[in-house]
Amino acid sequence: MPTTEDVLRDIDDKFDIALGKLLELVSIPSISSEPCGKEGIARAAEWLKRELSSMGLAADVIGTNGHPVVLARSSSAATGNEPRLLFYGHYDVQPVGDIGQWKHSPFAPTVIEEDGLHRFYGRGTSDSKSQLWTFIQGLRAWKSVHGELPADVVVLLEGEEECGSPSLADFIEAHRDDLACDVAFICDAEMWSATQPAITTQLKGLVHERVTISAPNPDLHSGHYGAVAANPIRILSTILASLHDGKGRVAIDGFYDGVRDIPDAVRRQWQKLSREPELFADVDLAGGIAEEGYAPIEAMWGRPTVDINGITGGNQGPGERSVLPGSATARLSFRLVAGQSPETIRRRFRSHVERLVPEGCRVEFEGQGGSSAVVLSQDSAYLKAAARGLEKEWETPVILRGTGGAIPLVEQLSDALQTECVVIGFILPSDAIHAPDERYDSARLRQGARSWIRIFEEIRAQRPGQA
Repeated sequence: MPTTEDVLRDIDDKFDIALGKLLELVSIPSISSEPCGKEGIARAAEWLKRELSSMGLAADVIGTNGHPVVLARSSSAATGNEPRLLFYGHYDVQPVGDIGQWKHSPFAPTVIEEDGLHRFYGRGTSDSKSQLWTFIQGLRAWKSVHGELPADVVVLLEGEEECGSPSLADFIEAHRDDLACDVAFICDAEMWSATQPAITTQLKGLVHERVTISAPNPDLHSGHYGAVAANPIRILSTILASLHDGKGRVAIDGFYDGVRDIPDAVRRQWQKLSREPELFADVDLAGGIAEEGYAPIEAMWGRPTVDINGITGGNQGPGERSVLPGSATARLSFRLVAGQSPETIRRRFRSHVERLVPEGCRVEFEGQGGSSAVVLSQDSAYLKAAARGLEKEWETPVILRGTGGAIPLVEQLSDALQTECVVIGFILPSDAIHAPDERYDSARLRQGARSWIRIFEEIRAQRPGQA
């Protein structure tokens, strides 16, 4: 009878092959938010379909109104004693941005030895092709050694996560029976540190808005009309400045309606974590602002926020142009907590802006949808099994953490399938996620794949409900 050690040895023995294949996947420019990425999206989807099919899964590339989903399932239905496990990842990546800021090619990854690590660079190395590759390799190794998968398995790989998952809700609704499961493992999250694993139990909701202020005139000569005509940049700046008071609180009427304070037990848990000396080692918080009365980690994970993500208008060129712009635009993101509705927050923000637009000027908004905050149970038997597995592989306790980020899929799966979700992952803030020279390292990739073997063993050893 094969043992867990036999499966772990299979991962180690075949790791160079697995790493080489991941570098192939990273080399495909599967950018979801730009038209130039469409061909790369199609190539990556077919590449993943072939890999999943080679493991004996029934894999398909399924079209949506946007980019396709790769859906794979084990061939036999689950028995009464066998759970059905869903694994989620996304194969699309962020745009490259300014290529001049990259020291390493974004789509030609090679392994480089530096800082004591075997590191590889490229767009999508950490977010999130390495993530999905960990559970695919875990499933492959288990099947290779045992001759069968550890459970009835569904693999869901999305191609639109980096552009807001606009097609995912409809896909889930149309494939409810295919996706039905006992637990969904969402592998798109961070570790606590390079040596300590984490499970994310609290995620914020997210609303994106774009607001444009237009003057009654086109661009004007600022020397002639700057003292008398409307300046949309000045108007927009005034509106943006009005979104916060002097204590770091959002000043939109009704913004905090329904928001409950952080529970005392959770606050004590987070305050203990906030004493970790390396928590903000990679980020200088000088000049930042947190809501008065809350430590930075509490503000990040447990309080709602609004951030200005970009402003454009008027002269954006390299030379001087004395222009009074005809319009100005800002992009904003709202991070929500439990008790806040995306629709309500959007409506109240727009009302706030409309009240401050001067007569003769007009305002236009873009933005729809959004996701609500999610708080996951820490008492889930599947979460406990995952924690035990991670602790065995990393030989250190698992941190149950919150995050200021959002994963809309968690809410969608929880609501549509009425299933529980476990959110884990193996990336770090220092991986330059969404930034130039995004990177990952082979040691974490190997231990990530090994972690799934430990988790599978824990799930098989203890059926949910016995914890």
